[in-house]
Amino acid sequence: MEILVRNIVRFVLVVIFQVLIFDNILLNGYLIPYFYLLFIILLPFETPRWLQLISGFILGFSIDLFEHTPGMHTFATVFIAFIRPYLLNLFAPRDGYEQETFPTMYFYGFNWFLKYAAIMVFAHHFILFYLEIFDFREFFSTFLRVILSTLLSVSIIVLSQYFVFRK
Repeated sequence: MEILVRNIVRFVLVVIFQVLIFDNILLNGYLIPYFYLLFIILLPFETPRWLQLISGFILGFSIDLFEHTPGMHTFATVFIAFIRPYLLNLFAPRDGYEQETFPTMYFYGFNWFLKYAAIMVFAHHFILFYLEIFDFREFFSTFLRVILSTLLSVSIIVLSQYFVFRK
């Protein structure tokens, strides 16, 4: 029950932070940090796949409502919720994940968390920005935006691990 309440609070907080703070940070009108992805990244290991997908849908839909982006965040967030179990299996320690631990930097180290978060954020941004532009004529400039936004978002997500999430 405690984990459920913690995740509901985390959901509400990442949406509030995204909408009130991070959506108002525009760097050159080009880069926006997407902090809300932290919710999907930090879901407990034991979360059933169907619940990950539903959580991704509700999270993406919530952001779409505030940003007036019809389904783009929903699609990108459901996609990363879909690939999350495969990434966790790919990066799993030899003995598997320990019981009652979470996919955080404090349990699995900086390198593990950085690889995991960076791939999740990159996949999200790649889908989101190409759906937004919906044109491959701008492929390289959009790809640069994906890379730079990924670096910005991952930096903020990693910093949040230092300030908020402890063992």
